[in-house]
This record gives sequence, C-alpha cells and structure tokens, in this order.
Amino acid sequence: MKKVKIFGMATLALFGSTTAISAVAPVAASAARTKVVLWDGMTGPYAKALDKIVKGYNRSQSKYTVVRQSQGNYAALNQKIMAAAKSRTLPDMAQATYTQVPDYQKENLVSPLDSYMLKGSDKISKAQLKNIYPGFISSSKWQGKYYSIPFSKSVRVMLVNQDLLKQLGFSTPQSWNDLEKIAKAAKAKGDAGIGFDASFDMELEGMSTAAGNKFVSKNLKVNFAKPKVLKAANTIYDMLQNGEAWTAGADVYGTNRFAEGKTAVYFSSSAGVTISASTVKKFKLGTAVFPSYQGKRATEFAGNDIVMMNNGKKHQAGVWSFMKYLLKNKTTEQWAESTGYLPLTKKARNSASYKSYLKKNPLFKAAADSLPYGFQATAFSGYNDYRNKMLTAIDAVTAKKESPSKVFPATAKEMKTIISDNK
Repeated sequence: MKKVKIFGMATLALFGSTTAISAVAPVAASAARTKVVLWDGMTGPYAKALDKIVKGYNRSQSKYTVVRQSQGNYAALNQKIMAAAKSRTLPDMAQATYTQVPDYQKENLVSPLDSYMLKGSDKISKAQLKNIYPGFISSSKWQGKYYSIPFSKSVRVMLVNQDLLKQLGFSTPQSWNDLEKIAKAAKAKGDAGIGFDASFDMELEGMSTAAGNKFVSKNLKVNFAKPKVLKAANTIYDMLQNGEAWTAGADVYGTNRFAEGKTAVYFSSSAGVTISASTVKKFKLGTAVFPSYQGKRATEFAGNDIVMMNNGKKHQAGVWSFMKYLLKNKTTEQWAESTGYLPLTKKARNSASYKSYLKKNPLFKAAADSLPYGFQATAFSGYNDYRNKMLTAIDAVTAKKESPSKVFPATAKEMKTIISDNK
C-alpha cells in the first residue's frame, strides 16, 4: 500500500460529538453469516437511529451481518481510517465525505462500486438510480466510477424569527433582494437582519452557483475570483460592513445568538434545526428554503456518504448489499424521519408517511422542499487544502474586514496551484 497522507476534516457533517463511545454491534454475527464491519462517526440519537437501520438490514436477509463500530466522532473516524490504512486493518466500509473520495482513491483506500452497483444479479436498476436525487448521486462518481453512496445529507436553510419579521412588516423572504430590505429595516430598529455561522462559504457558493459560477467547475476551472462570485460576495460583505448582518465568529455556530431574538433570519444547516428548535424560547421559529439569487435557486448539500474500503477481504458483496438497503425508499424514509436528515430518493420524499411526518414536524419542510435545488461542490484530489484556502479568504472578509475584491484573486491563484499539483 502506498504511503498514506492525513486528510483534514473540514467538510465532514455538522454537529458530531467530540466524546468517544465504544464499538457497537447491534446483531452478533453467526457462523452461517459473513461479518461486514461498518465504521461511522454517529453519536447520540443519530447512532441509535443507525443501530435500528443496521438491525433491520440484518433481519432482512441471512447471508451477512453488518456490525456497526462507532469511532466516536468524525475527526476520530478519519484519524482511525488513516491509522488502519498503515496497519492494513481497514474496515469493510465507512462513512466519509464525498470530497474525501478523490484523495482516498489516490491512496488506494477505497474500491469502486460499479461491478456490484451496475452489473450482476444485485445491481441497481436504471429506475432506482434515477429515483435518487441528482444532487446526491452525481457526487458519488469520481473519474467515471461510483465510489460512494449518499447517506447522512443536510442542506442550507433559513431559520426565521417570525415575530420580528412581522414587527418589521415583512413576510418570509424568497430572494436575496428581500433579505437586503429586511436587513436595512432591522438595523433601523436596532436589530440585525441576517446571521451567519463563522463562515458564509456555503451561502456564497449557493449564490454563485445560482448565478452560473461554482467556485470550481466540473472541469476544475477555478471561478473563485470571477465577477459573478465577487458580486455575490460583496452583497454579503456590504451587509456585514453596514452592521445589517453578523457572523458567529469564535462561537462557530450562530444558534445561541439567533435565539436571543434580535435577528430576523439565520442561515443554518438543516441538521441544526432540531438544536435550534430546542434553543429558541423567545419567539416563534420558522424555516424557509434558501433564497433565490438573480432569479434562480441553488443550495448546497453537505453531509456524509458510505464508501467501500479496499481492505483485501472478500466482503464486498456484503458491503454492496447493505448499501443497496440504505438506498431503499423505506429505509431512507425511516432514516430521515428518525434523524432530520434528508431522504435520498424522490419516492421517499413523496411518500404518504414522510408527508405525514412533515405535517407533524413543519420545521423540516424547508429542507425537504430544497431537494430540487440542491447541489454539491466539485470534488477533486487536494480538496481539503483548497477548502482551507477558501475558508481563510472568507475569514479575511469577516474577521479582518478585507474586501472580497482584494482577497479572492490571490486565493484563486493558490487554488489553481493546489489543483494543478494534485493532478
């Protein structure tokens, strides 16, 4: 095996605990079954929900027993995968972000799924593949092959202080133009219009994608300093400079500041809706789909996939069997209802059970309604280094109050170098 590099965890799913927990084996493997090991970073209620999924799979067939082993949190999971790669003790499958796949593949840590997913008696049908939301399944492919399946997915949404909006004389914003008007009215009243987490990178890439420029295109062209990106960045920068918006800074997440009741709209991951709902006590909370920009909507997905590790064992058929189970409409619907993550398929989203769930839990409807507009950032080898440069540029805008026009061009050059060096 090649010498293994350590990859950062900047893009792993939000709200992972930092408390390590012991390995979990929901159903013990019998002598007649093949044991298939899953490593994950799920904790708390998410871990319990995953246990239930694993038990359901193990009961559904008699060839394999999936044994779930929590690695405590996402950072620990990545570190243990790197250590296991060096000691040749990789699990059969693991959670990973789709942006980690190119580097994992470069180091020969993951195996492509195509021979199981697209061929043979247990392959996925064209109808089943089409049933998965394009924004999810498109990012599972790297260099023409599938290396992952989507799993725990979230999206950016707006959390809305409905009481403050009403006082200001506005309804739920539909566009960035609406937000700019709300921000000015809120400031005039002594409140804040818009709140962001420590970085507004996902909001900015949503705006830029709607305008026609992802930060990095599919063919790896860097657009980070293009006029459309700079124009979108300046929209946010101007609001920050004018005191019409804030970022969470050292707090990382803006949940607590938003809960104080003096901010009209706060951008959040849909994975944080449950936490916000339990934190907000002073006003009526609502959620809304990410606003349109220049007449179009685009909102960035985040979260984790499941990958097949290249550990030399003959359990790959079992890995694919479990992956296929995760993609079933009933399974992804159950997962979404248990965790607040997004359903992966169109049929699950439109099922009577999930619609009933949304009716009882309306705060999650905005995330579900975002599915047609979702996209994922372009993945490539060296992505973590690229992302660190991008976050540094955003931090210069928020913390140092430097303009995007000053910061982004130099960063774009560094991004180009990273992509070139990792080809």
